[in-house]
Amino acid sequence: MVQKPLPRTLVTLVGLFTPLALNAHHAFFAEFDGDAPVHLVGKVSKVEWINPHAWIHLEVSEPDGTVVTWMVEGGTPNTLLRRGFNKNTLSIGTEILVRGYQAKDKSCKPACKANGRDVTFPDGKKLFLGSSGTGAPRDGADPSEPSR
Repeated sequence: MVQKPLPRTLVTLVGLFTPLALNAHHAFFAEFDGDAPVHLVGKVSKVEWINPHAWIHLEVSEPDGTVVTWMVEGGTPNTLLRRGFNKNTLSIGTEILVRGYQAKDKSCKPACKANGRDVTFPDGKKLFLGSSGTGAPRDGADPSEPSR
C-alpha cells in the first residue's frame, strides 16, 4: 500500500498550532501580574479540587467592612497532595493568610483572582501552594526552586 504525502497546507497548519497546544496550560505571566503581590487574610468559603488547578475561595474583609471574594489558584490537586494538603486541610470558615500575585485583569468580576504562592494557617504552619515552572517570580516560596 502506498501512502499519500500529507498536503503542505496541513503540515503548515500543524506546525503553526503545535506551539499553541504546548502552551495550552498557561504560563504564570499569561494571566497573573508578577508586579502585583497580594497578601490576603480571609476565611475559606469553598475549595475546588479540580484539574488543572485547585482553587481556594476566600472571603476577605476590607478596612471599610466590605467583604471581597477572592479565587486563589493553586497547583494541581496531585501536586498539593504531595506538598501536604488534602481535602480536609482547608476547612470552610478557617482564616488563612495567602501570599500570591493578582491577576492582570483586576476587574474582580465575578471575583478577584490571584495565583497563590503559599498559605499560612492559624497555627503558623505554612504550605507551598503554587505550581513550579510556570514562570511565577522567584520569591523563595517554592522549596524546590533553585536559589538565585
